[in-house]
Amino acid sequence: MAPKTRFLILVPDGAADHALDELDGQTPLQAARTPHMDRLAAGGKGGLVQMIPPSRPPGSDVGNLEIFGYDTTQYYTGRAPLEAASMGLNMGPEDIAFRCNLVYSEGDTLVDYSAGHIETEEGRILVEQVGAALGTEAIRFFPGVGYRHIMVFRGGPERLVSYPPHDIMGQSANAHLPTGEGVEIIHDLMERAKPILAAAPTNLERSNRGERPANGIWLWGEGRPLELPSAKERYGLQAAVISAVDLVRGIGACAGYEVIDVPGITGYLDTNYEGKAQFALDAFRAGKDLLYVHVEAPDEAGHNGDAAAKVQAIEDFDARVVAPLLSGLAEDGVPVRGLMTPDHRTPVPLRTHSREPVPFVLWGQGVEADRMQAYNEVAAIQGSLQLDSGHQLIESLVHQ
Repeated sequence: MAPKTRFLILVPDGAADHALDELDGQTPLQAARTPHMDRLAAGGKGGLVQMIPPSRPPGSDVGNLEIFGYDTTQYYTGRAPLEAASMGLNMGPEDIAFRCNLVYSEGDTLVDYSAGHIETEEGRILVEQVGAALGTEAIRFFPGVGYRHIMVFRGGPERLVSYPPHDIMGQSANAHLPTGEGVEIIHDLMERAKPILAAAPTNLERSNRGERPANGIWLWGEGRPLELPSAKERYGLQAAVISAVDLVRGIGACAGYEVIDVPGITGYLDTNYEGKAQFALDAFRAGKDLLYVHVEAPDEAGHNGDAAAKVQAIEDFDARVVAPLLSGLAEDGVPVRGLMTPDHRTPVPLRTHSREPVPFVLWGQGVEADRMQAYNEVAAIQGSLQLDSGHQLIESLVHQ
């Protein structure tokens, strides 16, 4: 009996970009040395996909939900509930989750959406101090990873207009405060957190070390809990997800994926790339049918406006995730069919997400090659598949 085909989804978050002067007119994907990703493109078929629907913001929540196979015009309540799910928070029907960033501002200017990519332990201490001072029976703060945390507000306001802080760096914070009915209490919480954080010993220590203090919280991405049909129900597959990012882990949790913990993964340039590859191989060997492996580093480099770091993140993804995965699967003799795609573009000049189509490739068992010869935005134009929605991709993967 022939071994069954396994399915692998690789997501270099935000890797797609624009042609950059500092890269001699190339995109980071073109400039990066990516022999393994290019080999997959040359041996598979692909093209460009419009990952972000016109009615949705170009966020990682929308993009990753689409890659997981969910039409976000039907399945979407906001970003924060997904992150809350990844943290195992039991939200009730009246609960509204908010993403709570630790940020750094100078006067009215929001300078850094991540407070200098604050370490998880320091972030935990600060959020617990904020929660102890501002929390009530209805309002609770939950520490997450790094600068990314959650506030759950029972009976809180929803249908607000809120802004991701990574979209407004260098701009007026007051001009981008959330708006909508009942928003005053959200403004009040953000304002009352400032003196608490200013007096926090952790921030004083950071300032003394020359690091940016987390001198504010930013509340955004609000929504009610999201219910999704599982991968087992939809495709009959046992699935798992590997990511450092609570958002992606939360989508996986909502969709019935096992969420695999990998030591040393950070959601940044210093993440444990090799660990992600090894734990994915171990999961296949343990009987998983589908693996979703997500790497955040290219997106973070884009948000930082750092073209060289983005090229390095893409090269690390190729050499330290893609290469060992392909090698291990070949050694195991496992027939595999794969999909590789970013969730959106994060252009270095914009330092935020954009909704332009992104390159993707399907490869492996049963996939015939087309004219796409490399993995980048320009080569993808030659691909045979030009798609107008992202949630179609997993169907093409599983039902090739």
